[in-house]
Amino acid sequence: MLEKPELWSGRVGFILATIGSAIGLGSIWKFPYEAGTNGGGAFVLFYLAGLAAIVFPLMLLEFAAGRRGGTDAIGSIARLAAESGASRCWKLIGATGVLTAFLILSFYSVIGGWALAYTIDTAREGLAAQTASAAQGRFDALLASPLRMSAYHAAFMGMTAFIVARGIARGIEDACKIMMPVLVVLLTVLALYAALKGDVAAALRFLFVIDVTRISATVALEALGLGFFSIGVGLAVLVTYAGYAGREIDLRQVAIATILGDTAVSFLAGLAVFPVVFAEKLDPASGPGLIFVTLPLAFGRLPFGTIAAAAFFVLLSVAALASAISLLEMPVAFLIRKAAWPRPLATAVSAGGCWALGLVSVLSFNRWAGWYPLGSVPALAKATTFDLLDQLTSNALLPIGGLALALFGGWVVPTQVLADELRLGPVAVAVVRFLLRYVAPCGIVAATAASLRLAAG
Repeated sequence: MLEKPELWSGRVGFILATIGSAIGLGSIWKFPYEAGTNGGGAFVLFYLAGLAAIVFPLMLLEFAAGRRGGTDAIGSIARLAAESGASRCWKLIGATGVLTAFLILSFYSVIGGWALAYTIDTAREGLAAQTASAAQGRFDALLASPLRMSAYHAAFMGMTAFIVARGIARGIEDACKIMMPVLVVLLTVLALYAALKGDVAAALRFLFVIDVTRISATVALEALGLGFFSIGVGLAVLVTYAGYAGREIDLRQVAIATILGDTAVSFLAGLAVFPVVFAEKLDPASGPGLIFVTLPLAFGRLPFGTIAAAAFFVLLSVAALASAISLLEMPVAFLIRKAAWPRPLATAVSAGGCWALGLVSVLSFNRWAGWYPLGSVPALAKATTFDLLDQLTSNALLPIGGLALALFGGWVVPTQVLADELRLGPVAVAVVRFLLRYVAPCGIVAATAASLRLAAG
């Protein structure tokens, strides 16, 4: 095995980095509106089940593969396949992950730019007039300006690149040691604010009381899909991160801490959002606009609402940035190994390429808003370039990567590798292997099929 050029300085930094990678916009932005759209408690129940049965075993596998390989996702999986006597074609899992990370970051950075824009605008100008049309108009005005969106997209990508270019310990780890505590403090303060100023009883009932009439296969599959996609297993980010983990780090503890941390942040996000929404008698099923339209409207009606809203968008920006650095590290780590480029050059090229591709998403909200590249395909007749990138990654590349990882871990990787890297006993290894062989593949296929049906209308 080649000597690792960089390592995490310790377990705490590794845990904070993996939690930051998992949280992102999925926990702060998507969890509240998905829970709102799908009826609250029933959705939460299936979400937790999916984390235990699908996400956790895949996370363990990614950690084991990364530390065993000791390098980027493609190299680590190729080495593990060779050690297992299997075809090196399995390295395509890592290649798919690198491609998917690059594509996701290109439009993820655009959404991160929205969070930056709202942070700056709210702090500078306050909230829009307290009407639904004004709140919607503010969001529409941002989307209508390709110049503003491109500038904020560049600022967000520049911040991400600056951190990644500094390396593992001095860059990613140090940044996460600052960002994660800030995120938790901000989220806790906002949840307390929402409890004081909003209807916390209604929010608790909505999130944690199961309405049996809302239990359905669709809700279950949506919840499974959110757990799988938001944490990013199948993307092989955690393979790359685990490649920097020393032997003294207990990977099981890191996996458990990451799952618990991400879940706690998701619930705190719900408790920061829904009390305010219910107090103002707004619709919790507002969809993606819940954060950028509905929530500013609700904050604008409350005492100290402008301060709370500004803090919320700082929180959203921090969460997005923590996840973005893990996405950028994927192509950077590959270029460092394969092309032998210095980290600053690999970072500049990867970030520049992501930013350039992100302009396609920027234009899809304004100049190209009426262009549907695959309009002749009924299911994609109204899909913009942004929609196509989102659906390609969410409904195709991520499920393919996750399914291939589950099959690789369940049927190819020797039991002893999992036992050694994860420090698991015979019973625990057998359970993990069973979940990888049967439960995770079935769950991924079912959740993907449900997402495709919803996308098709």
